[in-house]
Amino acid sequence: MSLTRVDYIAPWWTYWLHNFPHINLRFQPIDKSFQPEDENYQQSLIFLGCVAAAGLGLNLLCLAVYLSFLCCCRKDEEEETKKPNSCCVTWSAVTAGLITCISVGVGFYGNSETNDGVYQLTYSLYNANHTLGGVDSLVTGTMGNMRTGLHQHLARLDEIFATRGDYVQTLQFMQQMADNVIKQLLGLPDWDEAKVDLATVADQTANIEYYRWLTYLLLLILDLVICLLACLGLAKQSRWLLTTMMVFGVLTLILSWTSLGADLAAAVGTSDFCVSPDKYVMGQTKGIITADIVHYYIYCNQTLSNPFQQPLTIFQRSLTTMQIQIQGLLQFAVPLFPTAERDLLGIQHLLNSSEASLHQLTALLDCRGLNKDYLDAMVGVCYDGVEGVLYLCLFSILAACAFTVMLCAIPRALRQIASRERDYDDIDEEDPFNPRARRIGSRNPNHANMHSFCSYSSSMGSQNSLHPPAPAVSNPPMSEYMNQTALFGGNPRYENVPLIGRGSPPPSPYRNPYSPTMRATYLSMTEEQSRHFGSDFQA
Repeated sequence: MSLTRVDYIAPWWTYWLHNFPHINLRFQPIDKSFQPEDENYQQSLIFLGCVAAAGLGLNLLCLAVYLSFLCCCRKDEEEETKKPNSCCVTWSAVTAGLITCISVGVGFYGNSETNDGVYQLTYSLYNANHTLGGVDSLVTGTMGNMRTGLHQHLARLDEIFATRGDYVQTLQFMQQMADNVIKQLLGLPDWDEAKVDLATVADQTANIEYYRWLTYLLLLILDLVICLLACLGLAKQSRWLLTTMMVFGVLTLILSWTSLGADLAAAVGTSDFCVSPDKYVMGQTKGIITADIVHYYIYCNQTLSNPFQQPLTIFQRSLTTMQIQIQGLLQFAVPLFPTAERDLLGIQHLLNSSEASLHQLTALLDCRGLNKDYLDAMVGVCYDGVEGVLYLCLFSILAACAFTVMLCAIPRALRQIASRERDYDDIDEEDPFNPRARRIGSRNPNHANMHSFCSYSSSMGSQNSLHPPAPAVSNPPMSEYMNQTALFGGNPRYENVPLIGRGSPPPSPYRNPYSPTMRATYLSMTEEQSRHFGSDFQA
């Protein structure tokens, strides 16, 4: 069967990230190869985090300058200036909300992609660990059978065939074959240490990924909740809610820049590994597994010879020779030594089980299985994993922009709310058009007295100079008058109510705001006062 290898090709974004400048904390360029144990390489990744921290500091400085300018600048309180500012706050809130929703969507996708990539990595590691564990189990079991079971059977047969030198020589030859099998098995690499390393790496990676996924999930939910509560505070004009969301917005802005630094360092480090993973794997397995074996499993090419071909072939030939010898003894020695049949059948069963183990061992040691796990792990890390981390970086940038806009809009909204409350408090309590004054008037119907809204003058003096002021006449409550008007076919509208007792200004010369009923009332009162004035003047 031909061996077909799917070559691993690193994606273009790993090369792009790999070309990022690698500078240590002393601002010295270093080698870009993946060396996580090297101190300078660790400092180069920390330097990327410091770049994100510098971005956070610059962002906070710009916000501080903007807020200082907003506090020191005196705004005009005219109506023309209020409308554009309100529009600016509204559009800023809409923009921040849209950017937050987009960033949260990108973040959920990136978090899922990263989790899928890491899951594929851990699955491949566990699968490779299971393969190596199976190889180690088969080798250990076969060597145990050869050393203990076969040795016991041969020792008893040696006693039985003591009188037959040719049979004893056959048993000695079989012992040599068994020792040869053990020697070939001992020549195989010790997979136990490599198996333990893979299991440890898989467990640690799975634990770290779980907490990373959970942390980003909570961060995404926090961003969405803060955005919704900020929009609610703007809609309800709640000062305490907006102030609280402003504090949480600063906290989320810091978390966004922090996650950006961590994601950027992780993406660059992983890309350095993805560009040349073979070199790093061969360096890590040095001293544990020989280079030709690692090369065989990494590349799995037809042109490469199987390093296990020779020992497995010798193993197979030794088992075949031993089975031929056992068949001859069963055929010729059992009729002469019937007690030897049990041990010979036991050896035959042991050789059959060893041959089955040999076939399983040959399949497990084939490069296609471990090479597939290796390629799956690389695809999971370098394609899905790094791509997801890049989306998380984009989420952090969009979230930082959204909360920056939100932190710029909330102080303007708070200032507008404070201005409106101040204007509301400046309203005169005695203004008849003030809603609060109307409520007070409705609660105290006897508070309003009838006052003359025009004065009368003549050549002989004013009305007030000739007579004492007219007694106060109480008006019926507003509701009673409106009910009477409605009963007599009138329209119960406020403009039909007489202005007497309402303290309203005189009618405008450009329009007649009084209804016929109001004019009739006013004329009747004027005629009555004229009659009283004429009778007093005659007397």
